[in-house]
Formats: sequence, structure tokens, C-alpha cells
Amino acid sequence: MALHVALVEPEIPPNTGNIARSCAATGSVLHLVKPLGFSIEDRQLKRAGLDYWPYVKLIVHESLDEFLDEYRDGRLFFATTKGKKYYTDIQFIDEDIIVFGKETEGLPRDLIERNKETSIRIPMAGETKLRSLNLSNSVNIVLFEALRQLGFPNLK
Repeated sequence: MALHVALVEPEIPPNTGNIARSCAATGSVLHLVKPLGFSIEDRQLKRAGLDYWPYVKLIVHESLDEFLDEYRDGRLFFATTKGKKYYTDIQFIDEDIIVFGKETEGLPRDLIERNKETSIRIPMAGETKLRSLNLSNSVNIVLFEALRQLGFPNLK
């Protein structure tokens, strides 16, 4: 049993390192979709992931189109501030894939437009000037809700 976290064109090494650490700690699969804003050998990326990298189930994809084609039969949820549904409105199941966009732009607008029914968001105060939460925080919020719903499989 595993959940999947996909990062589309991540740009900030410490965010990806922190997410890798969360994936390792939860047994979740991490997908990185190129182009990446850094090298996988980046020192900051390695530092943020600490010594967890050997435990990360990592899959690297050459492009968003390749990733979407490979998982077209899977259940994909697209995390975006433009989603109509809250992440808590979803009943997550084993092998679900939660897709997050790059830090500066999020996911492509046309992708969200084509996937309105599976676009989800984390609620934020309406009067805030903030565009979104930090990527690694957002991943953990949604990932741990999905794991909670599944009864924290294989976790102590």
C-alpha cells in the first residue's frame, strides 16, 4: 500500500528534500517531473533530505506529458489554489497520486482547467495577501490527511 506525491518542475532544493524525507518516513512514492530547478545531486537537496535518501522510492519523469501518459489510468488529484474542492472532500484510496506544481507558478492552468473535478485546495484566509502555503508544508498537509483516512498503513 502506498500513496504517491508528484512534484511538477520543483525549483527549490530544500522543499524537495523535505518532501523526500516525508515520503521516506511514510512509505510514499516520490515522483519528480522534469525540468527540475536543480540537480538531484544538489547539496541543499541532499542536506534537507538528511540520510533518508536511501529510503526514498523515487521516480523521475522526463516531462509532464510523459508522467500523465504513464499514470492516465490512475487517480490523480491536482493541488492548486484554484481548486473548487477542499483536500478533505476527497476519499483517498491506496495508490492515489497527489500532484503539486512548482513553487513560483503552481500547476499549468490548462491542466487544472482539464481536471476541475480532481483539483483540490487547502483553505486559507480570504483576506490574506499570500498566494499559497510553502510547497513542503502543503504536501505534508494533504499527504497526512490521505494517510489518516487510510488508517496510517504500515506506520507506527
